[in-house]
Amino acid sequence: MSTVALLSRDLLLLEQLQAAFARSAPHLTAVPADDPRALDAQIAACWFPLPGSLAALPNLQVIHSVAAGIDHLEHDPSCPDLPVCRVVDPGHRQGMTEYVRWAVIHFHRGFDQVLQQQKRQHWERPQQRPASQFRIGIMGLGSLGSAIAEDLANAGYDVRGWARSTKDLPGVQTFAGSKPFTAFLHNVELLINLLPLTHETRGILNQTALEHLANGAALVNVGRGAHLNIEDLQQALQTGKLRGALLDVFDQEPLPSDHPLWTTAGVTITPHMASAASHNCIAEQIAENFRRLNSGEELLNSADRTLGY
Repeated sequence: MSTVALLSRDLLLLEQLQAAFARSAPHLTAVPADDPRALDAQIAACWFPLPGSLAALPNLQVIHSVAAGIDHLEHDPSCPDLPVCRVVDPGHRQGMTEYVRWAVIHFHRGFDQVLQQQKRQHWERPQQRPASQFRIGIMGLGSLGSAIAEDLANAGYDVRGWARSTKDLPGVQTFAGSKPFTAFLHNVELLINLLPLTHETRGILNQTALEHLANGAALVNVGRGAHLNIEDLQQALQTGKLRGALLDVFDQEPLPSDHPLWTTAGVTITPHMASAASHNCIAEQIAENFRRLNSGEELLNSADRTLGY
């Protein structure tokens, strides 16, 4: 039977993916993990799978992330040693660029401050500063980070970027490797994280890093939740080292209703919406890999679990 198992703790996403498979890949049967037909699945389509859910599928041959990242698979320690693929949506770069543009303007033009003033019925116009006087640091200069860095540089911002390997981007000051990390962070007013999650980058947004930013800086995390030390973020907000943080990614998604970040002053939460593959694109790419699997062809968008991407 041509069955795909849908594994996620996000119930709304499961419903949306089932509808997408019905539209875009009706020859496949897409079912949630608790459906008996899931036992026949050759491919599991995953987003933060529940612990033990992957090991419960005896006929599984491929584990397929429904996003560009694969680190969320770690939430199921039973994840077997099978080929892992991810979804690459051509519209992903555009979506991320749009989200980051909004984040930059939100802090550059002081909309975060104005929204707080409204709660107090306080009228005070923020100082308008040229983009060239607003220093932005971008962590991660892969295809997304490089495109965003160039986009912001073209808009006139003072942009610097940091990556594991050397990059050469027009209008962007770049830093590479662990030693120049502190120099990269120095006096940055808006830090944007786009790094992949690896053993080296886990917890990288911590007190040590944040203390090098400009006083009253802001943070945007669109990488992964595990990049951020939440206690260190809260301390930086309380002391005024940071004026705000825009967070789109979290260790557990959906973010539990009793999580302290919901009520942490200065934090704005968005529901992992910075950019995501369309549901139809997910269904189409998984369907293509299903076809390739059964015809013995090379799978699309294979990932290396040892690297984390």
